[in-house]
Amino acid sequence: MATTNINVRVDSALKQEAEALFEDLGLNMSSAINMFLRSAINHNGIPFEVKRSIPNAETKAALRECEEMKKNPDKYKRYDSFDEISDEFTINICK
Repeated sequence: MATTNINVRVDSALKQEAEALFEDLGLNMSSAINMFLRSAINHNGIPFEVKRSIPNAETKAALRECEEMKKNPDKYKRYDSFDEISDEFTINICK
């Protein structure tokens, strides 16, 4: 069977982690990618679930709070610098 090259750009840290994993499994990058491609063909699609992440309740609450702050900026204290925030935080924490 004839072979061909595929050039893929990935983050270097991701590549190193994947190579270490595949080595532990007795595979090289080419074998692992071939396994993925064959599995995708056998599944007639991506061989794992692909979906958007759903934020948890705490994150949803923080996003709602952020939207509220953007809609009503006059209700919330504003700071001119990180030092100003830090000073207030230190004063309130140390009470």
